[in-house]
Amino acid sequence: MFFNSFEYAVFLPVVFLIYWFILRENLKLQNIWIIAASYFFYACWDVRFLSLIVISSTVDYSVGLALGRATTCLRRKLLLWISILTNLGILGIFKYYNFFIDSLLHLTPGLQDILGHTTLNIVLPVGISFYTFQTLSYTIDVYKGKLQPTKDIVAFFAFVSFFPQLVAGPIERATNLLHQFSHKRQFDYEKAADGMRQILWGLFKKTMIADICAVYVDDIFSNWTGYSGSTLLIGVVLFAVQIYCDFSGYSDIAIGTARLFGFNLMRNFAYPYFSRDIAEFWRRWHISLSTWFRDYLYIPLGGSRVSFGKKIRNVFIVFILSGLWHGANWTFVFWGLINALFFLPLILAGKNRTHTDLPAEGRMFPGLRECFQISGTFFITNIAWIFFRANDLNHAFGYLKRLFSISLFSRPDVIPLTSFLATLGIFIIIEWIQREKNHVLEIEHFALPKVIRWSIYSLLICVMGVGMRTTETAFIYFQF
Repeated sequence: MFFNSFEYAVFLPVVFLIYWFILRENLKLQNIWIIAASYFFYACWDVRFLSLIVISSTVDYSVGLALGRATTCLRRKLLLWISILTNLGILGIFKYYNFFIDSLLHLTPGLQDILGHTTLNIVLPVGISFYTFQTLSYTIDVYKGKLQPTKDIVAFFAFVSFFPQLVAGPIERATNLLHQFSHKRQFDYEKAADGMRQILWGLFKKTMIADICAVYVDDIFSNWTGYSGSTLLIGVVLFAVQIYCDFSGYSDIAIGTARLFGFNLMRNFAYPYFSRDIAEFWRRWHISLSTWFRDYLYIPLGGSRVSFGKKIRNVFIVFILSGLWHGANWTFVFWGLINALFFLPLILAGKNRTHTDLPAEGRMFPGLRECFQISGTFFITNIAWIFFRANDLNHAFGYLKRLFSISLFSRPDVIPLTSFLATLGIFIIIEWIQREKNHVLEIEHFALPKVIRWSIYSLLICVMGVGMRTTETAFIYFQF
């Protein structure tokens, strides 16, 4: 069930009406209803894999209770490793088993005669990387004493399976989301209205920007050998736009949907393409994953408060594992490696926290220096995106080689429609103007008259009604 599908347009109002109009006086029943709705939502993908969510939830709920009773350091460590090995074991089998076996056999062909056919015919469960990291963070926080274990099994199961962010995040922490299931929720019209606005903007980004970019991107990346370097440049730039609008669009819909039910999810994107260096980019892109790796891997390894050599080690470990998290393919590992190389000079020079303010804060237009910084960051980000989008390393390196050939200065073979380029230009301008907001349609009542605000909403709906594709398209990050 896609957020941009007719089925979801029916599912969401039904869940909402029962939640607020029938169950509003009973917190326990509301939470049970969320679990039931979430399991149904996930079962629409593949009911077989519901068992994996139940297993992860059961293991980590039980480990949390046991950690609360454990009195010795050895027992606490043993319980933590039960959670880690269970969660990462399930993730490893379903997502990485075939990848590692194939890679091993490729490096040592002689093992094929010994091991025979050892790969498994398995399907990657949608969202497994997201809910695995979410439930795993609970036991780690309980182990570290940052969180008291919950005894409310219903609230915990609802926290793990909450349908708005179940399959593609944000990856929530129990310290932020779990306690919200334990407190009575009151319907807040202003919060719900803001949630609807954020859903609207997320749908617009997905259907009118990302899905249209995908048509050009799929063609260019599939037929790259026959296109000029200038066309390949258009392809990678449009992919950068596509993946941003697709994933941040999903996050907007997830966060907005959660607000309809009285929940606050963490922000996942903060206009990352306006970043002035790669460190700022990673503070603004997929924030829930970046902070997860920071808090549960980078800092425990010593962060940047270690020796020169260990700083380098920590940066490479985090980025390579971040790449591997995205997919079982060497292209993702290489994508992480490239980002580590881009990031490393900043961390070694102690300049990774240089840009913590807004770009052009307090001004409408950026200065010349900021323009160069933003353009440079966008350029190196696009170089890395080639590896993210390519089918394999040969595809990526071949694409790069042809991109930087003399044909880069020729007329492109593929030029997007003028109407789409105009829409894209207006989109970028609006995002720049609203860069101080959590989302573009976060408009205060006093900022614009009601008639203008509703005209904007109506225009967006009409544009989507006329221009969106007739078939629903999956969100890119569903594959991770």
